[in-house]
Amino acid sequence: MKLVIVESPSKAKTIQKYLGAGYRVMASGGHVCDLPQKTLGIDIENRFKPEYVVADSRKKDLLKRMKKEVKESEFTYLATDPDREGEAISWHLANSLDLNGLKNRIEFNEITAKAVKQAIDAPREINMNLVNAQQARRVLDRLVGYKISPILSRKIKSGLSGGRVQSSALKMIVDREREINAFVPQEYWNLTANVLKEGTRSPVIKSAFADYNGKKVKLESGEQVQKLEARLEKAVWSVDKVKKGVSQSRPAAPFTTSTLQQDGSQKLGLTSPQIMQLAQQLYEGVDIPGEGHTALVTYIRTDSVRISAEMQAITRKYIASKYGSDFVPARPNVYTTKGQNVQDAHEAIRPVSLERTPESLEDKLPRNLYRLYRLIYFRYLASQMTPAVYDTLTVRVQATVTDSENYGFKVSGKTLVSKGYTAVYEIEKSDDEEATHEGNLPVLNDGDLLKLKNIKSEQKFTKPQPRYSEATLIKAMEENGIGRPSTYATVISVLTKREYVTKEQKLFKPTPLGETVTEFMEDCFKNIVDIHFTADMEDRLDRIEHGSEWQKIIEEFYPAFAEDIQKASYYGRKKVATNEELSSVICDKCGATMVVKEGRYGKFLACPNYPECKNIKNFAEPVGKCPLCGGDINKLHGKKSGSVFYGCSNYPKCSFMSWDLPAPILCPECSSTMKVQQDDDGKKYVCSNRKCNHVVLPKEE
Repeated sequence: MKLVIVESPSKAKTIQKYLGAGYRVMASGGHVCDLPQKTLGIDIENRFKPEYVVADSRKKDLLKRMKKEVKESEFTYLATDPDREGEAISWHLANSLDLNGLKNRIEFNEITAKAVKQAIDAPREINMNLVNAQQARRVLDRLVGYKISPILSRKIKSGLSGGRVQSSALKMIVDREREINAFVPQEYWNLTANVLKEGTRSPVIKSAFADYNGKKVKLESGEQVQKLEARLEKAVWSVDKVKKGVSQSRPAAPFTTSTLQQDGSQKLGLTSPQIMQLAQQLYEGVDIPGEGHTALVTYIRTDSVRISAEMQAITRKYIASKYGSDFVPARPNVYTTKGQNVQDAHEAIRPVSLERTPESLEDKLPRNLYRLYRLIYFRYLASQMTPAVYDTLTVRVQATVTDSENYGFKVSGKTLVSKGYTAVYEIEKSDDEEATHEGNLPVLNDGDLLKLKNIKSEQKFTKPQPRYSEATLIKAMEENGIGRPSTYATVISVLTKREYVTKEQKLFKPTPLGETVTEFMEDCFKNIVDIHFTADMEDRLDRIEHGSEWQKIIEEFYPAFAEDIQKASYYGRKKVATNEELSSVICDKCGATMVVKEGRYGKFLACPNYPECKNIKNFAEPVGKCPLCGGDINKLHGKKSGSVFYGCSNYPKCSFMSWDLPAPILCPECSSTMKVQQDDDGKKYVCSNRKCNHVVLPKEE
């Protein structure tokens, strides 16, 4: 029996199915070792050596079971994910299970029987350059987060955090808001002449004002437009010049991690964390009725747009058989990966098998899994197809007032000649394209006379760049080399969780807290929030993968950072006043009036004489009446877990407690506690006894 260790239980199920009875597949559940949670865990004096621990008791139990399996197995393969993080997990497993120095590391880009068996036949040693690339990021991020977060919490508000990538991303959002606030709108006008071809029953031709005597002109005031309209009423209208051509719209490259998050956000309305969670399921395998656990797409953490020659050949045959040879390009489409810090170790994200069409899975997958798979499938298929081809027409309509006074209007039109890839993949139209005539223009030739039907004018004002959406923020982070695509979802999630940003109409707006944090970071940690510094650091971290010494990069970064930390600790000019709210509770240890503070799990009461007196209490937040004694029901937080529960203010005289918000009455049918529920029909009280499940509609207050 041979042992294969992967990361996720879901992936383990899929691979076990492919390898069969001669193998045992176990899951590590991600990292088995990491830096400690409550201490820095980095030996700064010893070249920043990380101090890894197995902190989780469940991981300790898992490693015991794994050690037993390793001893009983003929050979052990480490099959964690094929990236830096996966390489580091394999290294930790090798250290913990006494598997060092062996050629036992295997990787595969897709979870298919063929790919897994090929990997088994080609094991290699652990790549320490990849491990060190991960270690360097982990150490650097721990140093930045662990050192900055307490300062932010002391200077601004408790419970805050600052991170290397997180802080740069927040500054991008804050900077955009500053640009919007400073923007001064400029007036401009659009002028459209609707004309008809003389002597025919032609459709209306919409033409946009473009020039005066061939020179481009901007209309900047209503007075200017009125004068122009008066002149145009006297004009003779004709076709000045007709230009015909052919244009092509080429398909986009198959998805990378970044473009998948962008397109998934725009087209499916999903958040980045949702997209990555669903994509992970598609990669690791989903339960398909009658087939069991089956992987549907290739590895989802990739910067590459490359496709293997074998898959490309299969795809071209598939397109020819299903859509026709006209949809297959003469030469295979090849795409170039753009952007900074590119990782090209894997193929682009694509379906594992084209025979497994979205239609065949529509009734077998949850809705969002199906929608994301469909997006990946057709984006890939489109990327290997011919361009869409259009006949284009550009016309200059001339309004002649005198021999020396003429005004030009522009008409554009295009007609689809060949669908190409648009037969399978919907493209987003720009504003210009939406204003273009689509195949409904009459035949126009130079010199044709036209008749003016009417002139329409519209006042407009220039607009600032819009706030970032998830898609545009991810695109901007990628273009600026901020962070890695695999971490974008986590960064966005933290910014929201810490209440540094909110969403208005799906666009990010910094909160006053987010703006304050950025201002403080700009004053105290300029490098951390400097986009160019962050991008350069990202580039240097990526070089470790190719052999650069990781400690040297940290050693060059840390002295200036440590100096900034020391200065920030004594920095008071920008300190935010936190007006502590006095409570009515007297400290039972020293007699002081306790104050309301805000921590990780919400508000709590603390003695103002800290650190001499460290007494803290739950903050009582009345949210209802006790069904047993009529006292106030308080919303409380567990001290360790932060979990919310509800308790009576008359404790210990009344020991009522509930995990759900309780109704002020007991169930009239069985006398059990009732809980408050709010839905589209309004508020109601539902019995907590499932056998009873009685419902009471409360009286209007």
